[in-house]
Parts: sequence; structure tokens; C-alpha cells
Amino acid sequence: MFEKLRNKLKVFSNTIERKVKEKGKAILEGETILDAKDLKEPLQDLETALLESDVALSVVEALISGVREELVGKRKKWGGDTGRLVNEAVRDALLNVFSVDAGAADVAELDFEQFVDKGDKPVNIVFVGVNGTGKTTSIAKVAKKLLGWGYSVVIASADTYRAGATEQIEKHATNLGLKVIKHQYGADPAAVVYDAMKYAKANGKDVVLADTAGRMHTSVNLMEQLKKICRVTKPALVIFVDEAVAGNDAVERAKKFDETVGIDASILTKVDIDAKGGAAISIAHSTSKPILFLGMGQGYEDLEKFDAEWFVDRLLGE
Repeated sequence: MFEKLRNKLKVFSNTIERKVKEKGKAILEGETILDAKDLKEPLQDLETALLESDVALSVVEALISGVREELVGKRKKWGGDTGRLVNEAVRDALLNVFSVDAGAADVAELDFEQFVDKGDKPVNIVFVGVNGTGKTTSIAKVAKKLLGWGYSVVIASADTYRAGATEQIEKHATNLGLKVIKHQYGADPAAVVYDAMKYAKANGKDVVLADTAGRMHTSVNLMEQLKKICRVTKPALVIFVDEAVAGNDAVERAKKFDETVGIDASILTKVDIDAKGGAAISIAHSTSKPILFLGMGQGYEDLEKFDAEWFVDRLLGE
């Protein structure tokens, strides 16, 4: 995973090491100072590698700026571990991307389990995204986590436009022993979520997970329906689901859904087959909303809590 970018970072580190040695030989005190000229070529290579890894241009610019700011003017002993110096600068810049314009601390550092624990019951969570990104499966995985934490769950099948949608979510619900609230094909999806909330309140359930119709972010009518769901049922959390392999397409979709209904967090699926890794960085930066989980496989257990330090270390091969 991320092999191309990892190799580019090694080349970047080696180039800086060479330039440090060249300058170090001319400095009697045994120290050298990096300047912008030293960094120009390797930073261009790093920029290319990041773009090829599906990191959005605006995020690449922020990252490159962070690395440049960290390294220009840096004094170090000649012969010291420049590779470590460079890797630390790149790592810090990557981590900073996740915190740039991240909003209020309680949002930027959202802990899903604590959010559910402290929320007024039943906690209404609406999942949004386009077709085919693993949204329904992600709902089942989140339900599995909630059950493991001791919470009771109801699923609202609010995808009333796609043939087979209810059957798909019902299959997951049967496997997990959960109740599904559904209406007939073509029914008002907002009414489905509303009835699920009523059922949850009447039966003392903790969480409602609403599966909405996958819709293209460019479909005005369907996005209006999604706005109605959020207006009528007032979800405590709106979670955007997309594939890590979608790259910049996922970034654009996340931004559009955020502008339309206001997403609170994201889940990225298919991270286990993502050979690039840029979408996670880009979505977090572009929406200023946290990533909650990463889908790492097909099983109900294959949902990992997102951790920026773990992700960056994996990206850098540490």
C-alpha cells in the first residue's frame, strides 16, 4: 500500500541528504543551513508524487508549504541524520493537513463511541453517499460495533427508490439480529426515518442508523429529498461514505454533500485495496470534518477507527 509515494519520499530524503553534504563540506563549523534553492527540485518531485497518489491539489500545496517552512533555514550538523530530519518534516506536514481549519475541537476530535454515549437517545445517524461505494455494508459494520459496545440498534431502510435496497439491508440486519423499519417502494424516505425514530423511542432503542438512497451529488431532486430527511428528522450525525479508491472524485462528492446537507464526518471504504492513499487526506482537509472509520475488508469486523498518526505512519512506511 502507498508504495509509489513511499519510494518518492525516500528519493526526496536522499536528494536533501546529498545537498546537505555538498554544503556541509564548505562550512568549517561542521554545520549547514538548508535554503529554498536546495529544496526546489526535491519538493517538485514530492509534489508530483502526492498528486499521483490522488491527494487534491489544494492539500498538496498546503503539505509542500509545511515541509518548506519546516526545512528552510534549518541548521544541522554535517553528517547528521538528514533522512530522519526530512521524514519528520514530511510527517509533521501530513499530520498538520488533518488539523488545518478543522473547526471546533469537539468536532475535529470526534470520538464516535463517546458521541453515542453522551447523545440523547435514540441517536439518529443518517448515512449519505453515491451508489456502489459500500454505504449499506458500512452501516452494517457500524451496527456491529455499536452492538459490541452494548447499544441497541434499529435500521431505517430509507432507500425507497432502488429495487432490492431494502432486501440488501434486511439481509445484513438478519445476520446481526436487528429490526428494520421500512415502507413500500417509492415511499417518502423522510417518513421512514421518522417512523424508525418513533419505534426506537417506544421500544427503548439507543441508535437509529438510516440508510438513504445512493445518489449522484449532481442530482438536484434527489439531493432535495436528502435535505428533507435531515430537515424532518434532525439527525444527530450525518456521515458521508465513499471509496478511498475514488480519489479526487470522492473529494468533490464530499464537498458537494457537505454544502447541501452538512456532513459531520466520513467513512472511507476499500482502504485495504487503495494503492495510493490520498483520498483520506484530501477529504479530511477539503471538508474540515473528521474521518471516523476506514473499511478494511468485507467482514462486519473490518472497520477500523481512523487514527491520523497510524495512517501517516503507514503512508510513510514507518
